[in-house]
Amino acid sequence: MVSGKPSLRHLAGVLLVLAAAAGAASADKQSTYIVHLAPEHPALKAARGGGGAVLGRLLPRHLRAPRPHLLYAYAHAATGLAARLTPDQAVHVAAQPGVLAVHPDQPRHLHTTHTPAFLHLTQASGLLPAASGGSYSPVVGVLDTGIYPIGRGSFASTAALGPPPASFSGRCVSTGSFNASAYCNNKLIGAKFFYKGYEAALGHAIDETEESKSPLDTEGHGTHTASTAAGSPVTDAGFFDYARGQAVGMSPGARIAAYKICWKSGCYDSDILAAMDEAVADAVDVISLSVGSSGYAPSFFGDSIAIGAFHAVSKGIVVSCSAGNSGPGEYTSVNIAPWILTVGASTIDREFPADVVLGNGQVYGGVSLYTGEPLNSTQLPVVYSGDCGSRLCIIGELDPAKVSGKIVLCERGSNARVAKGAAVKLAGGAGMILVNSADSGEELIADSHLVPATMVGQKLGDKIKYYVQSHPSPTATILFRGTVIGKSPSAPRVAAFSSRGPNYRAPEILKPDVVAPGVNILAAWTGDASPTDLDIDPRRVEFNIISGTSMACPHVSGLAALLRQAHPDWSPAAIKSALMTTAYNVDNSDSIIKDLATGLESTPFVRGAGHVNPNRALDPGLVYDAGTDDYVTFLCTLGYSPSLISLFTRDGTVANCSTKFSRTGDLNYPAFVVILSSYKDSATLHRVVRNVGSDVNAVYEAKIDNPSGVDVTVSPNKLVFDVDHQSLAYDITIAVSGNPVIVDEKYTFGSLSWSDGVHDVTSPIAVTWPSGAGAASM
Repeated sequence: MVSGKPSLRHLAGVLLVLAAAAGAASADKQSTYIVHLAPEHPALKAARGGGGAVLGRLLPRHLRAPRPHLLYAYAHAATGLAARLTPDQAVHVAAQPGVLAVHPDQPRHLHTTHTPAFLHLTQASGLLPAASGGSYSPVVGVLDTGIYPIGRGSFASTAALGPPPASFSGRCVSTGSFNASAYCNNKLIGAKFFYKGYEAALGHAIDETEESKSPLDTEGHGTHTASTAAGSPVTDAGFFDYARGQAVGMSPGARIAAYKICWKSGCYDSDILAAMDEAVADAVDVISLSVGSSGYAPSFFGDSIAIGAFHAVSKGIVVSCSAGNSGPGEYTSVNIAPWILTVGASTIDREFPADVVLGNGQVYGGVSLYTGEPLNSTQLPVVYSGDCGSRLCIIGELDPAKVSGKIVLCERGSNARVAKGAAVKLAGGAGMILVNSADSGEELIADSHLVPATMVGQKLGDKIKYYVQSHPSPTATILFRGTVIGKSPSAPRVAAFSSRGPNYRAPEILKPDVVAPGVNILAAWTGDASPTDLDIDPRRVEFNIISGTSMACPHVSGLAALLRQAHPDWSPAAIKSALMTTAYNVDNSDSIIKDLATGLESTPFVRGAGHVNPNRALDPGLVYDAGTDDYVTFLCTLGYSPSLISLFTRDGTVANCSTKFSRTGDLNYPAFVVILSSYKDSATLHRVVRNVGSDVNAVYEAKIDNPSGVDVTVSPNKLVFDVDHQSLAYDITIAVSGNPVIVDEKYTFGSLSWSDGVHDVTSPIAVTWPSGAGAASM
């Protein structure tokens, strides 16, 4: 719900849906409906007291039979009730004052963190059973804050797993706080920690009263990412009453090897590279790394992750990394080397709504994971934090005399979102409304606040702020509505925090590569830290809901493990190609995936090739392959000297760079980016595709969606494969149309798709116009 009292348009939509239900059902047959009520609604108190008769008072006499039957009264995770009503009764109730929404109760199946269902991963068909049918069980190496396996079903072994693969040579390291023989099993088959760089930076040994000098995760992040990638199924999982269902990783049959590289003050390059080195030696199949630099991406030669990843990829290991949380600015993606699979974050179709109800009757939609006692139904005074000592709600800066007993309107930025709620709590505030900044736009991230709190987007936040600052006695309350799965708002949408392109170091290589679920993700959590990581939060949970490209990365890591299991002969580049060329770019409302930072259509510099589509990636038709020699040629073309390139090869090989591409965009990548130097410019790029479909005689034809201002031609425009020619080459030319053409946009976008009637192998095309170039070199 996005505005105050249900608008006529919204109400008409609700009534239309309910009326349709009424027309399809017997007039006197009752069904279950969930009725969301404003907190002050008189039905709430009566319902909580067990008074089902109150529903009858909402109905005219002729609709009181059959008598409505109360099922539940919600007071904590939602405010409202569930009742048995006829369709006509439901239509009438929905039109009453104070009734915020009426929804037919829908039959649901067991849900996970919900992302497997959102990704259509099922044992019935597609990638999951195809991977499960293989004889090999892949190993996902998770480089993060360690792992917390104690009492965590996500890391429990199952009879179906069997012994670890013989190819894996890693092990679990025991310490005083990590009992390897008790914690490791056929699911968790490796656990190591890397701390020397961290201790060197500290100047002293790790304080083991503050953090565990062992593989044990005392932060939570690594446990969350590991269970997302390859966690075992856990029934009835959830964060308190939110998101309840079955939790399972993307690749439940994969093994986990945890490498602890991150500590309280950060993750040091020396430790990261040591862990990557160890993971390669241990023979993991996938490295999942939700870590990266801050600021602009470093040069590849100065980036330990890029260097370590190059070596890993040369050994056939897929390296999946987060793009970073520095959006929505341009050139903010990190981990942007072409041999890395770079992942941005997007939403799923699950929300945790918590509405702001103002004293003037307006209702504005927000989100929250608050689990405590809800606010009373009476409206509370609301104040603006900027008038109370701290616009950003910094702990210790709010004036208790102005805040005590009131709801505080805080602004996003600077400190953690949950820390703002803590600041309000410590100052005696009764609740918080957190409003987005312009950069974050309409992005909504649910948090487990310590006070009744909700987050609203910038547009609604501006309206609430205007009310608070203009009304002589502003009041508000917050209505918590639990967990809602549906098509409104549309999904996926790219998170505003998700880092974007263009590629800062290699502008002709698209980054990020893909987006995946990364907003409000449920996964396992440590028992050594609270869900907010605040010292004043005493809660401990088995599962937590958090957001970030850190959450998106392990989704793709798990999918890469499934693809490795289904296609053990595919290279890391082929797996990346399959994920990119089968990705989708349309949301569940059949519109182009939106950018939450702007509310407008996202572009390939925001969403990459699109949102991952795992079942289609199983059978992509064609792949764009590349190997170490191709990446060395790329570095030569980028201008790297043989001595710099030796940082990557690490085997004594010195590249003489006698062979170079005509431009860096000639790397055999499943996307096209060209930078035009003038309004008469053109660029021709070379590509080779390999047929991996079941038809060795497949014939593919090119379908082109021209970016504005250019004409795209492909030669040849038909690829005819046969048993002796399973790899074919083509050239794509992108030329300015007209003479001259002036394009207003900084960038324009299109696509090339190869189709054989069964597969559509799609690559985005991005054109940077003369005024739009701005990347760094090397």
